Amino acid sequence: MNRTRLLYCIALALASGSSMAAEAAAVAPAITPAIGFSQITLALLLVLALLFGGTWLLKRMGPIAQANKLNLKVVAGISIGNRERVMVVEVGDQWLILGVTANQINHLGNLPKQEGVSADATLVGGPFQAWLSRTIEQRKQARDDSKPGSPT
Repeated sequence: MNRTRLLYCIALALASGSSMAAEAAAVAPAITPAIGFSQITLALLLVLALLFGGTWLLKRMGPIAQANKLNLKVVAGISIGNRERVMVVEVGDQWLILGVTANQINHLGNLPKQEGVSADATLVGGPFQAWLSRTIEQRKQARDDSKPGSPT
């Protein structure tokens, strides 16, 4: 007796569940192809926006962006040939003078960091130009003195 009552309850629950599903299907609006296409398009745009937004956030706040915050700045540069340049790079509290060619970079010297000197002033003239001219003259004199037959 108890078993038949249980079967009756299960059959009643299944019948009511199927009737509720049929009512829900009758109430829900039919999805037209235009609505389906627009839903897919919006979902794709949402995924693309999340992808680009996540990439932008990683670029701004990721570990690589934190590691690239060195105190390094190009202060000035002078072209001394077709492919040769002399660059002044600020690293911390000093300026490094670098000779840059197409194949290599050489360290030429150091200067203390000079406050109040803009990049335009160093390109036009100033202490760096004077230092460079003096260094070039010293190298020319050293080369001339080392040649055989030169008066010393």
